Amino acid sequence: MPELPEVETVARDLRGLIGGATIADARCSWPRTLRGEDPVAFAAAVTGRRIMAVGRRAKLVVVELSGGLLLTIHLKMTGQLFVVPGGAPEDPYVRLVLVLDDGREIRFRDIRKFGRVGLELAGPAAFEGFGPEPLDPAFTVRVFRARLRARRGRLKSLLVDQSFVAGIGNIYADEALWGARLHPLRSAASLRPADERRLYTAVREILAEAVARRGSSIDDYTAPEGDGSMQERLAVYQRTGQPCLRCGRPIRRLVIGARATHFCSWCQRLPRADRAAARAILAGMTGGRMPARRGPRWTELGAEEALGLTAPEADAARARAERLRRAAATRRAMARASGAG
Repeated sequence: MPELPEVETVARDLRGLIGGATIADARCSWPRTLRGEDPVAFAAAVTGRRIMAVGRRAKLVVVELSGGLLLTIHLKMTGQLFVVPGGAPEDPYVRLVLVLDDGREIRFRDIRKFGRVGLELAGPAAFEGFGPEPLDPAFTVRVFRARLRARRGRLKSLLVDQSFVAGIGNIYADEALWGARLHPLRSAASLRPADERRLYTAVREILAEAVARRGSSIDDYTAPEGDGSMQERLAVYQRTGQPCLRCGRPIRRLVIGARATHFCSWCQRLPRADRAAARAILAGMTGGRMPARRGPRWTELGAEEALGLTAPEADAARARAERLRRAAATRRAMARASGAG
């Protein structure tokens, strides 16, 4: 699911493409794409409104419309936004089209149909329940520390909790915890001031770098003006079994709250006090022979022999990775072709 850097990239791309345009019409082929509105009412509500600004809040693309209305777009797993000429060929995965007054169209493409588009009145209540933005200058280490000390949960679960801090998901929670050398199952209450500062710094640094690199183009994510490159810089996410970039030991994987979590059990050690409570989860930890999962990181497997695989197993892993790489490239190429018309 696209996280803060990916959604920020989409918003920035859209800002330069549609700012100042007016919505002339809307049509929806999958009504459940609309959150709380039927297609006819939605079209009536947005038609004639000017696009005043495009931004982001948490994992939402936020389009500010004239008259104090906000169009919020949650991309979820496979949502994509493109701006194309009117009359461009339309593939079957386009769920919503906003027709602009200059003839262009904003198309929301969503293969798995999980994405949602809603309308909100502008104001404080529009984003009630979201935590602070981690890249906001007002989000200081003091603010982060106070929020951490008010919680008793495990670090991975806290970081992906949108009420704790907005915009972080699986990818960047794993990367930040690795950067801070903190185990994902470690309790927030066990952190010392130096730990808190390292985690704060790691969160902001990894998110800032990912925004600069246009996010991680893993699986179906792409932005209106092209893919990101952060996937080439990830240290642990989807690297199960590959050598840790710090110590060389295999990256491990476990499931926390139905979320796959990647970490180095040597660099990110779990304190003894937290081990008893985490024992059941740790029992499901996997290491060097995880089956390949979707995403470009699995195309970069290059040290299979060092992880104890036989030559035939290594050949099979490389062949599987190449198939996955081609499939991912094909999906993104199809998405770009659809967006370009």
